Amino acid sequence: MTKNSSSDQINKTDTVSQAQTDMCKGYANGSVGIIVSGLIWLISAIVTYQYSAKQAIWTLLIGGMFIHPLSILLGKTIGLSGTHAKGNPLGNLAMEGTIFMIMCLPLAFGLSLQHTEWFFQGMLLIIGGRYLTFASIYGIKLYWVLGVVLGVAAYLLFTLKAQPFGSVLTGSLIEIAFGFFIFLSFRRNNL
Repeated sequence: MTKNSSSDQINKTDTVSQAQTDMCKGYANGSVGIIVSGLIWLISAIVTYQYSAKQAIWTLLIGGMFIHPLSILLGKTIGLSGTHAKGNPLGNLAMEGTIFMIMCLPLAFGLSLQHTEWFFQGMLLIIGGRYLTFASIYGIKLYWVLGVVLGVAAYLLFTLKAQPFGSVLTGSLIEIAFGFFIFLSFRRNNL
């Protein structure tokens, strides 16, 4: 027979809360990564405008590989550790979410073979879904809002038959705005 006392629940909650606090301190509530991702989307928007949507797809894919290392570098320049405690189970959840996102990339690329702009709208859905897990990783419900906003934006851009530039710029602006808001919240609570 398994006992499930209220003190067991409190201890589990404390452990989750401690793990979330560790993640928040190491990565500024995840804000630096969102900002870097938004900047890569912005670079892709510029590439779309100056060159072509197909080149912007590759810009976003290749640039996406550098989000984590650039986030760590930027984080360290502003005084973050850029890491979490060894054994923090939420680090595993973050990695699993990243792997799932990477596994979805062929779907977005396949969409681009039908209509180039669908790649960017598909990516907005994929990253929006990934941000939903950040609510658990960081203990911040605003990530649910970010995920939903990206998903709704993808749907509206698809429905309105938005051109690639509009889709990429929308993704960029949403991520940069949320990233700065979350960063300011981190700074306010950690001064």
